[in-house]
Amino acid sequence: MRRLFGSRPHEDSARALYAGIVAQARRPEFFLACGVPDTVDGRFDLLVLHVFLVMHRLKQDRAATADLSQALVDVFFQDLDESLRELGAGDMGIGRRIKAMAEGFYGRTLAYERSLEQGADALEVCVRRNLYGAGESGPEQLRAVALYITDEVAALAVQDLACLSRGEVLFGPPPQPAPAGSAGRQRR
Repeated sequence: MRRLFGSRPHEDSARALYAGIVAQARRPEFFLACGVPDTVDGRFDLLVLHVFLVMHRLKQDRAATADLSQALVDVFFQDLDESLRELGAGDMGIGRRIKAMAEGFYGRTLAYERSLEQGADALEVCVRRNLYGAGESGPEQLRAVALYITDEVAALAVQDLACLSRGEVLFGPPPQPAPAGSAGRQRR
């Protein structure tokens, strides 16, 4: 069908960006070292976090990236829809589930945006609530993930817009929480 009607101008780049996001969000260190729950919800929350990070960067150049940002959101929700169908959700239930996921996505991205403006303590609270949910996390894990987020915001801020527009995104390594009482994660 795409060959007949063509694809939207930014769809290929958005798909490439999303592939990079998925690869980063699926890294085992987030689950093993950081204690993010290895559940459907935990995986969704990691995807949301990484989509947010890229969208936050694209927002810097909103005039040039609005269509790409929207295409990224579209690809994300298309993937959610396909994943629900693969898990056996029926047509009647998918709309309701996607609506709930959309509310979660927009609520979390707004919370991340606001907490970045408010500082490290607010970001840790946001991470606890939005990434760990009912799961348990230690203070070292929260600090490490919050630092990871601020490091990624800074690193993405200087990534070349032309590269991002081609679908190329670079993330740093997942955080490695330090044992209690040690110095903490090394900055890049």
